[in-house]
Amino acid sequence: MKNLLLLAVLAVSVQVQAQPVTIDGLGTIDFPNSGAPEAQEAFHRGVLLLHSFEFGPARQAFQAAQEADPAFALAYWGEAMAQNYPLWRNRDLELGRETLKRLAPTTASRRNKAPTAREKMYLDAVEMLYGEGSKEEQDLAYLDAMRRLHEAFPQDDEARSFYALAILGSVNGERDFATYMRAAAVAYPVFLGNPNHPGAAHYLIHSFDDPVHAPLGLSAAEAYAAIAPDAAHAQHMTTHIFLELGMWDQVVEANIRAMNVQDASRAARGQGPNTCGHYSSWRHYGHLMLGEWSEAETLMDACHADIQSGASRSWFYFAGMRARHVMDSQDWSLAERWRVDVPVFGEPENTASINGGPDFTYALTNAMAGVMANDFEAAEAMLAGDWGSHPGRLIQLDQLRGLLLVRRGQRDEGLRLLADAAHAADQLPFAFGPPEIVKPAHELYAQVLAETGDDATEAYREAVSRTPGRPLSQQSAASQQ
Repeated sequence: MKNLLLLAVLAVSVQVQAQPVTIDGLGTIDFPNSGAPEAQEAFHRGVLLLHSFEFGPARQAFQAAQEADPAFALAYWGEAMAQNYPLWRNRDLELGRETLKRLAPTTASRRNKAPTAREKMYLDAVEMLYGEGSKEEQDLAYLDAMRRLHEAFPQDDEARSFYALAILGSVNGERDFATYMRAAAVAYPVFLGNPNHPGAAHYLIHSFDDPVHAPLGLSAAEAYAAIAPDAAHAQHMTTHIFLELGMWDQVVEANIRAMNVQDASRAARGQGPNTCGHYSSWRHYGHLMLGEWSEAETLMDACHADIQSGASRSWFYFAGMRARHVMDSQDWSLAERWRVDVPVFGEPENTASINGGPDFTYALTNAMAGVMANDFEAAEAMLAGDWGSHPGRLIQLDQLRGLLLVRRGQRDEGLRLLADAAHAADQLPFAFGPPEIVKPAHELYAQVLAETGDDATEAYREAVSRTPGRPLSQQSAASQQ
């Protein structure tokens, strides 16, 4: 009997003593587990895809691991993890719970399915994401569970990596420098020990995604594209650092790669290209910053056509791309070229964001373009409307009001409103990526100061520090020297 027990223990220990696994195009991880040998490729593929936020393909991979080994507890853990979007303020609560129930009906019975203490702690953690309470409460409970897992198994790179991601997700999508630096400190040893780890590179990029810290993330950004060439999000993610450093050629090139990978995947499913999406909008912004107007217009025309036809409902991306194109090209006639009937969305739920929502952004672009062309009708109509109390909307309405006052000769009052709007925008959490405000607040204030003959040196310096590499700010700042 003792010999049989010893053999059983040895069998489990052999199963969990894994070696690093590399899957071409996705990266390398070392994730010992007790799943059957025939489930290993699908499981590791799922974890690698999960690290690159390719959530749909990750779910499919984990389901394949379950088919190969129906009792493999971590395969259900992985599928449930792929229903949670830690940095996007969202998750599919019901699907996550249903996934866990397919393993076993209760928390206790699911825990018993995991044969090792370490795997039980992974299950304990994911249970927190689908327990009671709000998303914020669930995220904090998950963070605490991942901390315990990491402390219990400090040499487990996957526990460390997912703990770093849990730290990033604990602030509900709002950028808090201290929290993000703590996440970087947790993820960095994984990147040093395994430079081909997609999660370590990915989470370091997120940690350093702002103009001040972006230089610290450059090595991770340069590595990540080569780590996971088959993950569209990985190709795009590098540009979170490139954009903050004003590396516009790299922003364009990386998002072209991301679009190609994504469109190939869509084509395999019988779908057309995604012309109004995350990657196309970032590529479009890169073209604008390079002054590549023809390339940017091609992307904008395609997005506009899909919105008009109903092939795309990505109003957020359409409105943002249109606003940036009109304001950055300073071709006010383009607002008319890309007109469309925009649905009413109401006030955004995220009061920490400057973004006022697609309908607001669309209307404000029309109003600002009109004022710039000395046509005040759209601005007057917008300012007479009721746009609610969302902070981002109020700030941008003050920008419009201040610009209109200056153009009507009320210089002092208009400049005061523009300065106040810039200060108010500074109080909101830092937002990464292309500007979500129709016109960056410090840049607009500086431009109007220069137009009125005032010293705009400090205002332009502030604009450059907050949105590095923008030609309108940089060139104008240089002219003030």
